[in-house]
Amino acid sequence: MRIHFIGIGGIGLSALAKFLAGQGHTISGSDMRQSEITDDLALNYGAKITIPHHPDAVEGADRVIYSAAVRPSNVEYQRAKELGIELLSRKEALKFILGDKEVYAVGGAHGKSTTSAMLAALLPETNALIGAISKEFGSNVRSAPNDRVVFEADESDESFLNSHPHLAIVTNVEPEHMEYYEYDEERFYNAYRKFLELAEIRVLNGEDPFLASLEMEAVRLFPSKDLRNIQYVLVEGEPHTRFELRDLGSFEVFGFGEHIALDAALAILAAMELGEEPETLRERLRNYRGIKKRFDIIQNDEYCVVIDDYGHHPTEIRATLQALKTFRQMRDLPRLKAIWQPHKYTRTLDNLKSFVECFEGVDELVILPIWSAGEIEIPIDLKGAFSRYEPIMAHRVTREDGVVKILDEKGQTIRELREGLIAAFGAGDITYQIRGER
Repeated sequence: MRIHFIGIGGIGLSALAKFLAGQGHTISGSDMRQSEITDDLALNYGAKITIPHHPDAVEGADRVIYSAAVRPSNVEYQRAKELGIELLSRKEALKFILGDKEVYAVGGAHGKSTTSAMLAALLPETNALIGAISKEFGSNVRSAPNDRVVFEADESDESFLNSHPHLAIVTNVEPEHMEYYEYDEERFYNAYRKFLELAEIRVLNGEDPFLASLEMEAVRLFPSKDLRNIQYVLVEGEPHTRFELRDLGSFEVFGFGEHIALDAALAILAAMELGEEPETLRERLRNYRGIKKRFDIIQNDEYCVVIDDYGHHPTEIRATLQALKTFRQMRDLPRLKAIWQPHKYTRTLDNLKSFVECFEGVDELVILPIWSAGEIEIPIDLKGAFSRYEPIMAHRVTREDGVVKILDEKGQTIRELREGLIAAFGAGDITYQIRGER
């Protein structure tokens, strides 16, 4: 089939496009702007890319799949409807994409991309569909000549209910994306319950309060008992975590933090449920090299290290900052500086108190404008809320010749950061800013 994607530049939709290209379909797509993702699709997957959206782009398509950000008023959506082309949301499309596959789905509020990439490293012969770029295979997709798929399952719109999981891992459960669930916590938790009921094999964080309350057969990891002797080590200047898992011996994985050990342990237990041996998994885990935008070291000089991190929820930021403080001490770097681009007005407002608290311990805080992600603006006094930090309120940042520059609305430099540990947090375009690409 020829399948067209509206919003193909997003990490989630691009993964489906690449996966279907690997299955033999012809793909095309459009987005508002050109990006690294659209360039990759055109160059390596033969996709015809249209920038920006245009009604002619859907001509000749057998099916059109659109992202959650696309509205019915979109010109391509309208044209596809006029032509009678089948229109499917990303959520609906999962039914035909994954329906006949053996799916190993990874869900959870935090850590699902990392755990998915780790599981893909432990099961190297499988297909993989991940919501981030795995550094091991340089993509958010890996194709294999079989029907086994490691899949990062998304709870934000209940689309994980369409993933038909054979195996399901859940790292943790915390109310998030509550605007979709109409702020109904019972509906939110029921979605996770239904997701797990679909799976034949379940691997759960047994110390998560909600997951602990479920009366269903599952392999349960109890981090406080099952994980021992957690150590942080530098391997050629890069962070690694060593830990012992139950009676299976010691494992080593890229990244810092107890949450990294937990994610790795869940992936190991899941792979063992699929018949893999601990010794094999011990070696394969070394192939995991982290994922782009998660504790992603983009500059690694003696006196200045810059890290790009996707953390956009207080729990994620707090965990990463804890690991960063350890990393700073081990590298003997002066001062920890955080640059934060809040993601979505609703998330920022719903979690404002927790956001204020999660940055405790940083030596300097830079706050950028909220990345709207298509939401209508809600006035939020960030400078007032974060006054205890005396934050630098900036318009954007960039990086040139190893120097991070803080810029105002006119593009004038407010401050230059030349040393220490500098971490950029957010799910918007801050990843391109801190890399000096925008």
